[in-house]
Order: sequence, then C-alpha cells, then structure tokens
Amino acid sequence: MIPDDARHELSKMLGERLALGKSDLALHGRSETWHPEMPPDAVAYPETTEEVADIVRICARHRVPVIGWGTGTALEGHGSAPRGGVTVDFRRMDAVLEVTADDMLVRVQPGCTRSRLAEELRATGLMFPVDPGADASLGGMASTRASGTTAVRYGTMRDHVRALEVVLADGRVIRTGSRARKSSAGYDLTSLFVGAEGTLGLITELTLKLHGQPEAVASAVCGFETTEGAITAVIEAMQLGLTPARIEYVDVATVRILNAADGADLPEMPHLLLEFHGTDDAVAAEAARMGEVAAENGGGDYRWAIRAEERTALWSMRHRAYHTILASRPGATAIVTDVCVPVSRLGEAIARAEAEIADSVLDGPILGHVGDGNYHAILMVDRGSQTEIDEAKRLSDAMVAHALEFGGTATGEHGVGLGKLHLMEAEHGEAWDVMGALKRALDPEGLMNPGKVVRPE
Repeated sequence: MIPDDARHELSKMLGERLALGKSDLALHGRSETWHPEMPPDAVAYPETTEEVADIVRICARHRVPVIGWGTGTALEGHGSAPRGGVTVDFRRMDAVLEVTADDMLVRVQPGCTRSRLAEELRATGLMFPVDPGADASLGGMASTRASGTTAVRYGTMRDHVRALEVVLADGRVIRTGSRARKSSAGYDLTSLFVGAEGTLGLITELTLKLHGQPEAVASAVCGFETTEGAITAVIEAMQLGLTPARIEYVDVATVRILNAADGADLPEMPHLLLEFHGTDDAVAAEAARMGEVAAENGGGDYRWAIRAEERTALWSMRHRAYHTILASRPGATAIVTDVCVPVSRLGEAIARAEAEIADSVLDGPILGHVGDGNYHAILMVDRGSQTEIDEAKRLSDAMVAHALEFGGTATGEHGVGLGKLHLMEAEHGEAWDVMGALKRALDPEGLMNPGKVVRPE
C-alpha cells in the first residue's frame, strides 16, 4: 500500500486526478493477453511534465513504484504493477505540440495516439508511418520500440524518434537528442530510453521523424501453394531491390478464420498481403514485378486493391486479425509470440513453429510481418486452464529457442514486459547484466516499472 503521507501529497496536488477506486485500479492492472491482473494502488492523471516530475519526486521520497501507462494495448504485461505503486496514465497529455513541415518533424506528448497524429497530419502532406495495428500511444510505442506492418519499408520506432523529454527516477527532467538529423555529441541517450519500457524514466515529450505521403498507393493479395513458396517470394523480392511498404503473411488457419468472420473469400492456402507506395509509375512497375516473383514461386490469383476503400478493408481485416482469431474461440485469451529472425531463415522458423503447434492440443494461427522476418503465433488458451497456459508457454519458448538458434530475437516488436523476462539471459548473456547496471545507475531504488526488462533483484 502507498504510505499515507505519499497518498496525501499526491491527492493534494492532483485532487480528483488521483484515482483510488477499484474499477480504475483494476483497469490499469489488466493485460491484453493471458497475464494475471496486477493492479496498482493508485492511478495519477497528470497534465504537464512538471506534474509528472512532482509525482515521481513524491514517489521517490516514499519509495513507491511508478508505472507509465499509455492506452493499455501492450501484450506482455508491461503496465502491470507486481509491486503495487502509482500508475501514471498519460491520457490527458495527448497533444500534438508542433508540426515543422520543412524539417519533417513533429513534437507530441506521450499520450497522443497514432490515429490522432494521423488526423493532425492529414492536411500537411506528411505522415507518420509506424503502424502496430492497435491505436497505441506514441509514448508507449517508443517505450516498447514498436513497429508493425510498415516496418519493412519505413523502419521501427527506433528509426523515428529524434529527441525525447524524460522524467528520471529522482524527478529530474532531461532532454535527449535534438532536431538535427545527426549528431556525434556523446552517448545516444535517446536510443537508451526507446525500448526501455519505462524502467529508466517516463517519457513526457517526443520529437518524431515524418515522411511525405506517397503519390500512389496500391495493395495486392496473393495465395501460394506452400508457405515455403510465399517466404521464398519475399526473399527474392528483397534481393531484387523491391521495397513494398507492407509484406504480411497469413497461414491457412488464419485465412479460414478471416473468411468466416469477414467474408474475405480467400482461397484456403497461405497468403501474402502487400502494399506499394510511390509514384504512379513506380507503384505499377514494382507491383507487376512482385506479381512475377510470386508466380515463379507458386503464387496465383494475384488480386489488386487500388481504390482507397478496398485497401482500407484489406488492412482493417489484417489489423483486426488478433481479435478475430480470439473470437473464433469464445472466451479465450492468448499467448502471442513475436519472434524475429533473419529473413533467410524465416521459412524454416515458420515450418518448425507449424510442426510444434500441429503436435500440440492448442490452436495457434500464424501471421506476421515477413518482410522483416517477424511472425506471430496466436496461441489460444482458456485463462482458467493452467494446463493450457503451460502448454502455450512451452510452445512459445520453443519458437524463441529456434529464433535464437537462427540468430534472431525473442521479441521483434512487443517488448519484454513480464512475459519475455525469463528469455533475456538466453538471448543477451552477460549483456543482460550490463542492462541491470544501467538500471541501477539511473534508478538505484528500482522504482521505475519494477519487475520488467532487467534481472529481478
């Protein structure tokens, strides 16, 4: 429990913006996936960086844990409060502060969501391309080093965060990076906080890189005789220098579910979903060449989606796929893998995953961002069945073992949180201890999002 003195100080500062009710606490202790509920002792709703700094100072004095919260869409228990404490919910800090079109930059507060930013940019001719599917907050996306369907062409959050404002564990406010495109001035502190999952400080402002909106956009769907053919087509396309904005894979199980739920009318075979950005001529040429590569690898029925409403329907279906898959087993939750491997080993990795799942009692449709070697298995479980949860964890860990064997990683975009913590030593070895040393240097009391990313003390 929060000490009375700390609660009194926070309440005096925030008034009704300090929530102590059971429903608010429960909401901030839940995960989108299988993790058990771990609520905080209080939820703070700051409106300024100064308030965030004051909250952190009060918590530091009383040794109260602090957990950052965006929109709650993370999948690995990042926002859970295993030691209680205060969750800092950034929903009231959601402004787009400044768009600098000439520099192709935007400054935002951490609670600003991806869709809100897209709406603000609509009339500028610019866009922010990182698209994790969920309407996540930009502060949360930076904290987990998120990516998504467009990473194959545009990159991840790591590639788009130019500068940050961060409140440290002792309440100091620092700025990292600058508006300049490059710098050789000292340590890259911006990259240190991107992906730290709130364990080193709370992000209170972000300066993000933007891109020009493409002149032309076209999408395509293509079925393949085999998974190997689909993945080989991806590899050959990359070797030829083709740069689709999106290259998504869905397996047969996913196709069946999407057909039943969305009336997709896709042949029951593995599919690639593609999108191309550029000039009219470039998009037409690249899409045509991709069709040739697909046909050479057992691809057929290369369907175009040129009209905006057709493209929107296609990608809305893909973004809803996780919840659509869950709905195919009413009441289910999921353990979701997001391993990432070198593209050259992707076919083998997916084949091993499919074989493991086929030998299991669980269903686990597979889909992913195959252009950069990232795939997901949605391992559906009954939240009340420890047997099913244990089996899903076994399958997930086996996929990670394969990924590490192939030179990959346990998590390509979801982050560590609680769910991937036990895999960090296998991936990083002694480097994990270096992460712990950085954590102790910046947060000696271990109050910032405890229990995540680094080795438990």
